Amino acid sequence: MHPLDLTELEIRQRIWIELERACQDRHHEWRTPVLATVGKDGFPNARTVVLRRADPKLHSLQFYTDSRSPKVAELFHAPTAMLVFWSKRLNWQLRARVDMCVQSAGPQIDAVWERVSQSAAAGDYLSTDGPGDPLPVERAAPSNTKSPHHLAILAAQVQQIDWLELRRGGHRRAWLSANTWQWRVP
Repeated sequence: MHPLDLTELEIRQRIWIELERACQDRHHEWRTPVLATVGKDGFPNARTVVLRRADPKLHSLQFYTDSRSPKVAELFHAPTAMLVFWSKRLNWQLRARVDMCVQSAGPQIDAVWERVSQSAAAGDYLSTDGPGDPLPVERAAPSNTKSPHHLAILAAQVQQIDWLELRRGGHRRAWLSANTWQWRVP
């Protein structure tokens, strides 16, 4: 079935199917969206993050980060953000307006850390140096000295999605939330 033939409900379902697939498939184009936040200075900051979980029933997404990351401080200051996903395969762009919550302690963090601690990424969360810290002159690489882990979960509650389909026969755009759908001019 061509995407032009998809109904509003089918598009909504397909968005969440693709988001769930992106959590499992390292090569899925939506696995690494851009997260844009507002810095304490009022300027926008954008960076790539890795999608770890998508829950269509709760309209939520999850990402991991270092609790010392500048984005964490930005989200405490202004907890709204924008996620931008692009898929060349689908010719779909999603811009998801989200409310973000940072979790840095509790049973969910403990469960995630249990898995992450066994991976090569564990060192990133154990370093005595935080993301973006200057490297000390006396060493050329960040220290991996044992310290408490700094893993945090960024939980994104999707408020609205701006869906854009680019195609030769005519582009389509819609705004959708958990309970609404509105076609828009592309």
